[in-house]
Amino acid sequence: MFSKESLFAFSLFPYLGFLWFLTRTKQTPRLALIGFYMTLVFVAVTIPAGIYAKVAYGEELANVDALHGGAEFFLTLANILVVLGFREAIQQKADQPKS
Repeated sequence: MFSKESLFAFSLFPYLGFLWFLTRTKQTPRLALIGFYMTLVFVAVTIPAGIYAKVAYGEELANVDALHGGAEFFLTLANILVVLGFREAIQQKADQPKS
């Protein structure tokens, strides 16, 4: 019924809505918010890498280790930023004097 490409494209809209709400709350730690936005960078890198893998090697991106690893680096970086951002927020909350 739906191709994986169309489902992938459609999934971008809920994620953009998630980012919009997360940004508007002003409660999300800045570093974590940057990490969530970095996920879009991962997507932006993965799409051309996948196309290049198909055109140049005739393979899916997952089968071309150098390209796949390079693209996954951006997802790893995004995840690290999210974790560090929330870790920092938890530490700041713990350091606040209790009233």
